[in-house]
Amino acid sequence: MTKVLVVDDDFMVAKLHCRYVSAVPGFTVSGVAHSGAEALRAADRLRPDLVLLDVFLPDMDGVRVLRELRAAGLGMDALFITAARDVGTIRSALRAGALHYLIKPFTQAALHEQLRHVASLRSRLDELDEARQEDVDQIFGTRPRGSRELPKGLAAPTADLVDSVLRAHPEGLSATECAEAGSLSRVSARRYLEYFAATGRAEVTLRYGGTGRPERRYRRLGQ
Repeated sequence: MTKVLVVDDDFMVAKLHCRYVSAVPGFTVSGVAHSGAEALRAADRLRPDLVLLDVFLPDMDGVRVLRELRAAGLGMDALFITAARDVGTIRSALRAGALHYLIKPFTQAALHEQLRHVASLRSRLDELDEARQEDVDQIFGTRPRGSRELPKGLAAPTADLVDSVLRAHPEGLSATECAEAGSLSRVSARRYLEYFAATGRAEVTLRYGGTGRPERRYRRLGQ
């Protein structure tokens, strides 16, 4: 189980976040704090795996809380959930080591997605003794376009072509549709699409029809 410490100065909001967290399999709320000082004490006592942090706390801001957790050698992950929208705060949260930053108001599904991402990162790291570059790319997110080393047999111009086709079809498409749009063979389009899916640049969904195997559809992730 992934233990979560919920930190928010609003008692009702904290209660709501606890309910959201408890609805995700594999996650449990280990404690709740309503101030920065209380959060630091709870983190030291409970040693959670993840802290859900608000920026606006009565005694100190959430970014300072995260910095003090790091200074104290407490290595739990942190996810900000806050109404703070200014870029300076977001940049400070990132520099302090936040995994992500959710702006209020948000949907339950948005928080669940981030919690599942945290679970995926933890699981991925637990499986590895030694990481390959593609493992690191999946953990930290994709590198800037042009810096990625393609596997043997894949070519950068074709990868860029498939990427442009995906961009032109934000609703997603099949390997056959990608091949037609890019004037490629279906086998070639499928190889690049599967590579994008394996490296986190695309997601795969299944479309079930009448008979036979379900159709794999690919949608580009990110900008």
